[in-house]
Amino acid sequence: MAVVQEAVTGVIPKERYLLERERVLGSLMLAPAVLYIVALVGFPFFFALYLSMTDATVGHPYGSFVGLKNFLDIVQSPLFLKALKNTFVFTIISQVIVLVLAKVLALALAGDFPGKGVIQFLILLPWVAPISIGAIGWLWIFDSQYSIIDWFLRALGVLGPNQWMFWLGKPTLAMGAVITVHVWRMLPFATVIILAGLTSIPQEILDAADVDGAGFWRKLFQITIPLLLPIMSVAVLFGFIFTFTDMTVIYVLTRGGPYDSTQVLASLAFLKGIVGGNLSVGAAISLFLFPLLLAAAILILRFARRAEVM
Repeated sequence: MAVVQEAVTGVIPKERYLLERERVLGSLMLAPAVLYIVALVGFPFFFALYLSMTDATVGHPYGSFVGLKNFLDIVQSPLFLKALKNTFVFTIISQVIVLVLAKVLALALAGDFPGKGVIQFLILLPWVAPISIGAIGWLWIFDSQYSIIDWFLRALGVLGPNQWMFWLGKPTLAMGAVITVHVWRMLPFATVIILAGLTSIPQEILDAADVDGAGFWRKLFQITIPLLLPIMSVAVLFGFIFTFTDMTVIYVLTRGGPYDSTQVLASLAFLKGIVGGNLSVGAAISLFLFPLLLAAAILILRFARRAEVM
């Protein structure tokens, strides 16, 4: 009927006119995804905000309103300050190593060579495999008595017959161990992103650089890296988000020890809120991740935008 009316009168119905507008149609198409994200992320966030302003525990889940008391208490806690410092150390060091190694692997995988598919599969395996299983495997590798690293070092004569490294028992070695495992986990993801950026660089630009006599390092620092800065910023952003909120590696390997030397905000929030049963304190600690991640996302996206303009 609407089509007949339009053909007779020449007037487009109001509903059809609105759907033909790009902004209205785009909003309608995005609405289901937005609603899903709000339900998936928004509800837990506001519920955590509610818990953080109460004295809720596992035995008393609703609690009484205490305002900002939980935030003031955890800010004055030496354990929280140590976990905050460890979070930055864990994130920054691991992401720098991931970015450098991912760039090297992406450059190596950009060319054609025999067995490339097998190498790509092995590189992607840590990302697709369940991290809990991988972390348990690393737990055996760093074991105080059966560590394969210690046996290898002993075979090379670096360690004596009765010497053991105790990788997860010493603060510095434990932080190095969890950073190593996290780099092993995140490296495939960053490599795939940077490799996708490498394949998008026009071949004409590289051919022109070869004609001008540019060598490998000159092309790398004057062409490849500048053109990859926007997509590398995306890899860094996702890496920061995953690292800031990750606790699986630390929980499986060290539980935050020894002496809380590997305790980060995510693991501390879990131990206080879930294991310790203090829901309000755990929620307050977890909410400290939000402004940190928001500030990091804004800075990285601004840098990416400037890199695109340049």
